[in-house]
Amino acid sequence: MGQTITEKIFSRACGREVRAGEFVFAPVDMAMANDITAPLAIKAFREIKGKGVFDPKKIVIALDHQSPADSVISAENHKMLREFAKEEGVIFYDVGEGIAHQIMVENHVLPGMLVVGADSHTCTYGALGCFATGVGSTDMGCVFASGKLWFKVPETIRFEVRGKLGKHVYGKDIILKLIGMVSAKGATYKACEFGGEVVRKLNVSERLTICNMAVEMGGKTGIVEPDKTTLEYLREMGRDFEDIEELKSDEDAIYERIVELDVTGMSPQVAKPHRVDNVVDVEEVEGTKVDQIFIGSCTNGRYEDLKIASEILEGEKVAKGVRLIVVPASRRVYIRALKDGIIEKLVDAGAIVEFPCCGPCMGGSFGLIASGEVSLSTSNRNFVGRQGSPKGMIYLCSPATAASSAIYGEITDPRKV
Repeated sequence: MGQTITEKIFSRACGREVRAGEFVFAPVDMAMANDITAPLAIKAFREIKGKGVFDPKKIVIALDHQSPADSVISAENHKMLREFAKEEGVIFYDVGEGIAHQIMVENHVLPGMLVVGADSHTCTYGALGCFATGVGSTDMGCVFASGKLWFKVPETIRFEVRGKLGKHVYGKDIILKLIGMVSAKGATYKACEFGGEVVRKLNVSERLTICNMAVEMGGKTGIVEPDKTTLEYLREMGRDFEDIEELKSDEDAIYERIVELDVTGMSPQVAKPHRVDNVVDVEEVEGTKVDQIFIGSCTNGRYEDLKIASEILEGEKVAKGVRLIVVPASRRVYIRALKDGIIEKLVDAGAIVEFPCCGPCMGGSFGLIASGEVSLSTSNRNFVGRQGSPKGMIYLCSPATAASSAIYGEITDPRKV
């Protein structure tokens, strides 16, 4: 009986064959925490062990959520994390380096790894062919101390995406459509394996977007089998890797179920307030007035996303009364976009371009909306109060839809621009 890629990754980690449904105490290859979750993880670690993390080269702490510090409390947290990183020698990324998830895929994650992060969108890394999942801060404290964690090996849902993507329809539209199809609870504690001819043709940026939102359908992780595109991306990032085994699911692997989607003729997708699975074709919400547009986050803040937006906005102006906030996902992304003139095009159009961080996504350090205001966002969640006032409204979309809407001040089908 064959294995899924998820079962193979856990088998490698455990040194024996494991199957979905088994409970395993597995060693992790990398662990990540951010400025929101790391303080609690460190508190748990100190209660468990005191000092001496299991391996400082396998632990990453990044300041990205309340970055730069937006209050005295967050400033004190940042200070404590800097001191901890220095004492323990863990890998540390200070303010301005970028969103932890983007930093991890650029610098640390490799195919076949077992990775945990104290953040629900750790599932993003599965786009590189690893098993990556979010855990609680207390669990992360245990990982800091021991390097291991208990897991229930999840069953896998295979998402088979076929057909041909139309103009201005991207990975973000695919994942929104799938979430709308299966619901926010439709993949609870399942590994969401994305494949098919369409996924194989996507660049890594779009694969990252898809895996990032696996958790929005309840998934334990999102994962794409590594291939030539994956290895090319790692080389582009300047990664040093050897003897990577490109794990793939066996033909006779057992799936919990298979979900099929034909994207031929599919419209750009939009998630309406206040649920990520409240998804409709863009035509259904065209004309909805917007007050703020956000292009960024760990979902859509990569170079390719900014490039798409800049090409649509080039020679245009952001509509009067609309705030367009753009946040690159990492310093690497920011610098590349600067050198290629993308940032200049965005600023010329009227965008506010900020330093790399999470920004408005979670209503943290800046970019909050007021009561009655409407935000159109390329981020991953549109819950009540997520980006400011609980009386505000958040719609989710792709960078193409966001940029097109910025020109007209209302939700706009990018195919018409």
